Amino acid sequence: MKDIGVVTDSHSSILQEEAKRLGIRVLPMPFYFDDECYYENVNITREEFFKKIREGSNVTTSQPSPISVQDIWDEALSEYEKILYIPISSGISGSCMTAAALAEEAPYAGRVFVVDNGRVATPLHRSILDALELIDQGYSAEEIKERLETSKTEMTIYIGVDTMEFLKKGGRVTSTTAFLGTVLNIKPVLKFDIGSLDVFQKCRGTLKMRRCMIDAMKHDLETTFKEKCDKGEVYLMAASSADEETTNSWLEEIRAAFPGMDVMCDNLSLGVCCHTGPGGLGIGCSCKP
Repeated sequence: MKDIGVVTDSHSSILQEEAKRLGIRVLPMPFYFDDECYYENVNITREEFFKKIREGSNVTTSQPSPISVQDIWDEALSEYEKILYIPISSGISGSCMTAAALAEEAPYAGRVFVVDNGRVATPLHRSILDALELIDQGYSAEEIKERLETSKTEMTIYIGVDTMEFLKKGGRVTSTTAFLGTVLNIKPVLKFDIGSLDVFQKCRGTLKMRRCMIDAMKHDLETTFKEKCDKGEVYLMAASSADEETTNSWLEEIRAAFPGMDVMCDNLSLGVCCHTGPGGLGIGCSCKP
């Protein structure tokens, strides 16, 4: 039996094909259109998801059932002595705390290590890769959990959304603000920081929204993350819920603004898209733990 395995959830933006290549397991996270439950690339495609969004279907997110979490753990523990479970941040989903409680009970106590390092989307994806590298370097499951959680603050994400409609549904802006935003072509930029997601700035138009995110990221790399950046220990990343052409354009803009830095880019998971809506663009960074 192998020593340490890794399990995450689909909010990491890791699709099942990549999971197989990496040798990890990914728990599909549920969401609902009206009263029907869906799972990304299980019973709904990305194209079908956005078609339903455009048609006005009401979408909500949900925690996975404890049984589904236990099932994927049992599967992993049949192959590994211990597993690291690295889910979406506890700051934006209760699923992490539910998993932590399950991991304290038999037969998981001492074998399942739930990592809460405040990540979602591409930074969570990067954490999975970090964990795999640390496993290869010979660290124990306990040591890897500690390293990842100690580096919780060494990350930030900016997300620009195309519409305020989904922020209104999530209670982050009022109906009046959403209406005025549409009339005035306001594109909000959200900042995700250690589990909290708040409106960072409101911009007039997409071009200003993009520039705002680029400038904010430059400022963070020159201040908060300067020491790590100078050592080459910062991962730059992008994410998108937009179409392929818009995504590629955004990626080119980031590369031009940060020459010499590699950029890791993902499509936002459908669970995250439930909150951002279509047309969202993101930029962020995560430091090597």
